[in-house]
Amino acid sequence: MSRIAKKSRPVKLDDKQSERDHRELRIDKVGVRGLKFPIQVHDKARSVQNTVATIGMFVDLPKEFKGTHMSRFVEVLNAHGNVIHVENISQILHELQAKLNSATSHLEIEFPYFMSKTSPVSKRESLMDYVARFDAAACGQDIDFVLTVKANVTTLCPCSKAIAKYGAHNQRGEVTVAVRSKAVVWIEDVVGMIESSASSELYALLKRQDEKAVTERAYENPVFVEDLVRNVALKLNADRRVGWYKVEAENFESIHNHNAYACIEKGRGK
Repeated sequence: MSRIAKKSRPVKLDDKQSERDHRELRIDKVGVRGLKFPIQVHDKARSVQNTVATIGMFVDLPKEFKGTHMSRFVEVLNAHGNVIHVENISQILHELQAKLNSATSHLEIEFPYFMSKTSPVSKRESLMDYVARFDAAACGQDIDFVLTVKANVTTLCPCSKAIAKYGAHNQRGEVTVAVRSKAVVWIEDVVGMIESSASSELYALLKRQDEKAVTERAYENPVFVEDLVRNVALKLNADRRVGWYKVEAENFESIHNHNAYACIEKGRGK
């Protein structure tokens, strides 16, 4: 005698996130952070490079809701494939607002970015890595977007050069530039501003003749950390695309057990 299997009823799962919260406290940002995701980024040559981003996605949470639905953040991200650039960031933000019924949304994307560089004398090519970051937020239909670029450089101390008989102390410095712009500012543009403002730029590959050239270039172009941020700021002031910027420089001192730091922040009209 055959048995006819009964059709099982779907199990009802409690939606705890949608329950009422009685503490009457709105949350400004809630979501996921530290999500690793492969992406393609457009570069200035109108091509793309593959990289891996660390992503954060957030929305606001009204005071009456207990929690948000974390899986929906990943759903929105995956719906766009692996191409993320300025052009589709606003779409992602608005989809987060719609899918999570929120007034605001936030997206942070940080990734290594590679540029080909040629050594100054031997003309050997190698890849240099930089850190780039997109921070974007939507409030209603309004979008705020900030590009941040980090690049390492060489700085040589003007004071040390002036007082020492046999040379001058030098060190690696890290420069961080964040910009809001009216038109596209490419990562390569910001890297160029940073590297041309230091005692010398860095290279992944240097032969002996290159090392001599880079060392002598730094010695002939000493800069304090203060000089470094001012040099970058002058270039940003001259770029009409830039509406706001923040320049930070930190020198990892070679003769001190502490670092030197300087910062300039400015918006148009200030």
